[in-house]
Amino acid sequence: MNTITEKNSTENTTFRFQMLDTKDPVNKGDRNKIYFLIVVIAALLGTNGFLFLKDKHEKERFVTTNTEKDRLKLEVEKIEVEFDKVNAMNVTLTEKLQNEQLLARAKIAELKNALQKSQLTQGQLVAAQNELKELRIFIGNYKEDLSRLEKENTFLKSERDSLVKSVSSVNAKASVLEKRNSELSEKVKISSALKAFNVQLNAYKVKSSGKNIEVSKASAAQKLTANFNIIPNELASKDYHKIYLRVFDPTGNLIANENNMFEADGQEMQYSEMITISYNNDDTAYKMDWVNPKPFIKGTYSIILYANGFTMGKAAVLLK
Repeated sequence: MNTITEKNSTENTTFRFQMLDTKDPVNKGDRNKIYFLIVVIAALLGTNGFLFLKDKHEKERFVTTNTEKDRLKLEVEKIEVEFDKVNAMNVTLTEKLQNEQLLARAKIAELKNALQKSQLTQGQLVAAQNELKELRIFIGNYKEDLSRLEKENTFLKSERDSLVKSVSSVNAKASVLEKRNSELSEKVKISSALKAFNVQLNAYKVKSSGKNIEVSKASAAQKLTANFNIIPNELASKDYHKIYLRVFDPTGNLIANENNMFEADGQEMQYSEMITISYNNDDTAYKMDWVNPKPFIKGTYSIILYANGFTMGKAAVLLK
């Protein structure tokens, strides 16, 4: 009985192994296909993931680059506006500042042209950022130099205005002093001029012997003689002085040579006669003779004496 049971058990086991051996080839092929499909799907998913991440990174990098480029453009425009404002200051630039201004303008134009490109590489973007940083420093130094120059100009202008004011004040004072000196000189000149007193005018006839005979008739008169004294004057120089005589006939006409000119009372005049005297501030009496080149006529002849550019004295005589 046991033998039969064991036999059946052995047969059943053998059958199951046979059944397993019959199914194994089919299951193994399916598993390989499944594994392959899983590998392919995983590879596709990995590739798609990589491409997605790469595309996302490129888009983010492109967006970042454009954003930075736009920011740099705006920054350059701000610097240019600030540079224009600085240059609008009413300051005369030195040669150094003029050259620096040209360099800054060129650098701004170069940066603007670089940023106008549709795309920039990361290296170009970094270079633009560095150049912009240098430009900011440059503009800052330029502003400081210009501000310092403006302060110096303001100080110099203030000094110049102060100097001009001082010079103007000095000139005004000098003008006043000059006017006062001129007035004083004129007063001294007037005060130092010789003045005659006791002036007497007489008509004379000259005899063949040379003797002078005083006459009162016009028909007999040949010359006029003016006798005078000079008022003592400490201001008058003790020196030689020229005395000028002007003679007017009864009709008021001056009798003089047109070539005989002198200056008195601020104008040019003709004189009838001139002598030179030596003045010593004493009681010396003086006289002047004038010979009429024409016959005397009835009426009053008058004379005016001049010395040092001023009227010295006057006299007249009536001839019948």
